[in-house]
Amino acid sequence: METMLPASAGWGHRALPQSDPDRAAGGHEDGDRGAALSTSRRLPQTGVVPNERNVLGGELEPCGLDPITGFYRDGHCTCGPAQARHLICVVVTREFLSHQRSVGNDLTTPIQTYGFPGLHPGDRWCVVLERWLQAYEAGAAAPVVLTATNEQVLEVIELEVLRRFAVDVPDDLSSLG
Repeated sequence: METMLPASAGWGHRALPQSDPDRAAGGHEDGDRGAALSTSRRLPQTGVVPNERNVLGGELEPCGLDPITGFYRDGHCTCGPAQARHLICVVVTREFLSHQRSVGNDLTTPIQTYGFPGLHPGDRWCVVLERWLQAYEAGAAAPVVLTATNEQVLEVIELEVLRRFAVDVPDDLSSLG
């Protein structure tokens, strides 16, 4: 397996809890599918640090609004004052969802208590850094939206690794051929 952790990271592999860290994201109950949120401003109750950047160095773009994602349920993969770890924006696949379920992180079953609708292949979702690494090591990593992935992941995962899983659509579509 390729080395994906920079030598300076100092991050060791540790056992992940079998509980669902995405589910325990603070007990937010505002997960209505189709919620309309401004993509240029964060919700005032989140206290999210406004200058968080994406892994490419640009403004951190929204990851998903339908269903609403992020630790703060504001659509962004922000760290903020709570030092949240829901930092990688992915497009979930059937394989990724199946893997997560097999390790005790069921992202498909709706949970009314948290306003969580359950995810389907194609949904964009901010996943916990360690959960993406776990899936990567198992060969089931989900595609990554680089412009909506928090730069803090670069402390653990090299950009070139993330680029291999990138699904971003460039602003200039002519570059696609």
